[in-house]
Amino acid sequence: MASSAATPPADRIDVFWHEGMLCHEAGIGVFDSGLDPGFLDVLEKHPENSDRVKNMLSILTRGPISPYISWHSGRLALVSELHLFHSPADRDGGGKMICAGTFLNPGSWDSALLAAGTTLSAMKHVLDGHGKIAYALVRPPGHHAQPTQADGYCFLNNAGLAVQLALNHGCAKVAVVDIDVHYGNGTAEGFYRSDKVLTISLHMNHGSWGPSHPQTGSIEELGEGEGFGYNLNIPLPNGTGDRGYRYAMTELVSPAIQKFEPQMIVLVVGQDSSAFDPNGRQCLTMEGYRETGGIIRNLADTHSGGRLVIVQEGGYHVTYSAYCLHATLEGVLKLPSALLSDPIAYYPEDETFSVKVIESVKRYQKSIVPFLK
Repeated sequence: MASSAATPPADRIDVFWHEGMLCHEAGIGVFDSGLDPGFLDVLEKHPENSDRVKNMLSILTRGPISPYISWHSGRLALVSELHLFHSPADRDGGGKMICAGTFLNPGSWDSALLAAGTTLSAMKHVLDGHGKIAYALVRPPGHHAQPTQADGYCFLNNAGLAVQLALNHGCAKVAVVDIDVHYGNGTAEGFYRSDKVLTISLHMNHGSWGPSHPQTGSIEELGEGEGFGYNLNIPLPNGTGDRGYRYAMTELVSPAIQKFEPQMIVLVVGQDSSAFDPNGRQCLTMEGYRETGGIIRNLADTHSGGRLVIVQEGGYHVTYSAYCLHATLEGVLKLPSALLSDPIAYYPEDETFSVKVIESVKRYQKSIVPFLK
């Protein structure tokens, strides 16, 4: 998509996108299994299907936030660029299940290369000073992909590649905040022994889900060697909503970013933490996403010179995910009032238990993580 002809507002978000990413399809079946048991009349699309991203694209194009968006075309990643994060491996091909729920079909690999290249372009745009805030609207997602292992619908770690690019271009420290409902295990694994990258993941407490995902996302997974203490996991109890996430951002994420003092912040965003997502058990609404976006923007303004790269991950409710994306970017823009009202959300949240868990995580991290003491 070509850049917008109209002059965008002074505070804008540069969005990177390529329609070729729509070519990845993971088939139909029982949820993400690809299974046809033979006794169901109606099978469903795999949750990571192109419809979800089509709505994200359309809400940014035609929704009320559109005047704040400047469009840029994505590109294919070069194979040599993949080695920024991944060990050499041949993942090309098609028509096979790489691991549970993760299908490589014709068109999938090119889509993955487009997602990786588009994210690298977004990061390079900010590094080169052409903008302060860039959003990579990409699929397939990437944060579960480890240096040598595809996992959880992910083939290439888009955010991980962008982080390494930032390091190579002179950023001494990069902070990653992942609010997808699942643990960003691949990104964590890639930088597990580095003190140059602070990875923070807020996720439901789902643990390991098999050989492709051995990491548990527990608070004890803190990094190794020089990287000890620079992988901070925040496993939140099921049902955590807007107030619980706000408390975690305020009490855990913000203090860690303040002490780390990054030169670049990467927000890894998934709308599967919403109250209506079929692939998560958390209860964020548009307001929670809006608040989170605002908190991240304030951290970027204070610590990274306003430089912020946002990378799309999960979010599987075909319509509500787009609304939650819109709300996140409203928060990032620090707009004085909401541009869109929430069409469906009402959740009678009781954050008492979430707060207790967050306080427990805070005590543990402060007792054992050197840079937080």
